[in-house]
Amino acid sequence: MNILVTGGAGFIGRWVVAKLLEDQHHVWVLDDLSNGRKENVKDFEQHPLFHGLIAGDIKDKQLLEELFKEQFDICYHLGASINVQDSIDDPETTFHNDVIGTFHVLEACRKHSVKMVFMSTCMVYDKASDDNGISETNRVKPASPYAGSKLAAENMVLSYYYAYSLPVTVIRPFNTYGPYQKTGGEGGVVAIFIKNKLTGKSLSIYGDGTQTRDLLYVEDCARFVVESGYADETNGEIINAGLGKDISINELALLIAKDKSRIQHVTHIHPQSEIPRLLCNFEKAKKLLGWQPMFSLEEGIQKTEAWIQSTNLI
Repeated sequence: MNILVTGGAGFIGRWVVAKLLEDQHHVWVLDDLSNGRKENVKDFEQHPLFHGLIAGDIKDKQLLEELFKEQFDICYHLGASINVQDSIDDPETTFHNDVIGTFHVLEACRKHSVKMVFMSTCMVYDKASDDNGISETNRVKPASPYAGSKLAAENMVLSYYYAYSLPVTVIRPFNTYGPYQKTGGEGGVVAIFIKNKLTGKSLSIYGDGTQTRDLLYVEDCARFVVESGYADETNGEIINAGLGKDISINELALLIAKDKSRIQHVTHIHPQSEIPRLLCNFEKAKKLLGWQPMFSLEEGIQKTEAWIQSTNLI
């Protein structure tokens, strides 16, 4: 197939591109490089099925019109502003990228009859209330402009399924981590903790550290993203993916640092946007796609640490 990945030079996008190339598809990447990095797709430059990185904005209608002449079969729409704190500080940028940008990509998909897989987030949910975890029918609670923008975009995407019979799928992966994730302020908690451990710094925890996360290794996430695009059963659906186990940030820090004295608690910068418990119920993904995670948290952390050590990120 001919496939477009917006945000394909980003952390998860890079792994989605790798999986699509492995599955023998022709792949184009559109990325404005605000979060993504050219280095993330450098490995694919010589691949005969990789048609290159187009550095451009999803809000550029003319660019999309040109690009969609390639007659794509699927568009994996991962391009977005993804930082919760940034969305609180500057909600307008997040709204423009995540809602208006998605609308323009969606319109291009409609005009050219291209299936869209829309990357949403577990941050749209209210907290898990029990050990069954959060399923797709759980109530939503957009506690940040980022979550609000993702929900608005989700509704827009699903409306095209009902109004135009456009095949669309909304996916809500839980907290994803692994190689190629940034280890600085915009990175995820696992990458930041590992980097701090390796560079002899303290592991700083916001608040009391009792908040939990369901951490999904990036190769499991990429497989989920890609396969949700292949299946007709996913059309018009919202689907979760996660490990199905949660861990408190305190426990995570100890698992990575292996030394309590290396851990410190700091004042929370956005407590109002914190979700106290995130635990994924991925039964729907299992049922529709036969998908389940293959990597345990310990294996994923090991692989991530080995990657961070092998780069100049420390």
